[in-house]
Amino acid sequence: MAGIRKLLCLTLCALFVFSCAIAEEDIDVEEIILNPDGTLPEPEATESPAGRTARESFIDDIIALGEEIYIKADGKPQRAYLKSDIYVCKNFTVYLFRQNRDKYRMAEYPDLQLKIPNNMPEKQCKPYSYGYCWEDVPASKGNPFVEAAQFLYDSKQSKEENIARALEFMKQVQRGDYFQMTGDYKGGKGAHSAIFISDYDPETNTVHSMDSNRKGKRINGTRYGYVLFDTEMQIDSWVEFFCMKKCGATLYRLRDDIIFAGE
Repeated sequence: MAGIRKLLCLTLCALFVFSCAIAEEDIDVEEIILNPDGTLPEPEATESPAGRTARESFIDDIIALGEEIYIKADGKPQRAYLKSDIYVCKNFTVYLFRQNRDKYRMAEYPDLQLKIPNNMPEKQCKPYSYGYCWEDVPASKGNPFVEAAQFLYDSKQSKEENIARALEFMKQVQRGDYFQMTGDYKGGKGAHSAIFISDYDPETNTVHSMDSNRKGKRINGTRYGYVLFDTEMQIDSWVEFFCMKKCGATLYRLRDDIIFAGE
């Protein structure tokens, strides 16, 4: 009996040692090298689990929500009349931004909530018409956009020269760019906002965009607009919208230092 107890005891001890060895092998210890001042090093890159940078993910989220709203609208006109209606052109692009901004920050100002500027007040737009640009809000106030390019009609140049400059302006379009213009966009006159969802394609000379209320109609005196998504147009058509006296357009692009909130 004593021999059996001794054998059981030795067996249990062996199992314990073996299990501890397995546990030790399963532990993956990462060596953390601190900075000379004792602080933790900054991460090398800001990427989503899918390998997308925070900036790319922000753009993806904005475009995905735009598509979702487009699908829900189901081709039916949406009220774009009251100041609070999200289907008004600028309201639509701002809504897409605000619904996604809380997941993101700027690395330079990680504690600031991101903000999108309002359009420049009409008096400050003169001698040009209202709607071709935003207010000049610094990043230190939460603006994560930079002015990527701008076109303003120059009355001292010929129509052909202005068109040539406008076309070069449109060739700078990149995926995620916010677009602000004033002119005659066929569905209305004045200010209009859109978001480009692809880079300019030199092979087809086109860009893809999404917007709301560029096309619309009135029902019982109330304006209703259509939500458009993945609209492919020749850049010449866009140029026709804003290449006219006292008009222009601006491309706004997210800064490169967009990070995920909390990082």
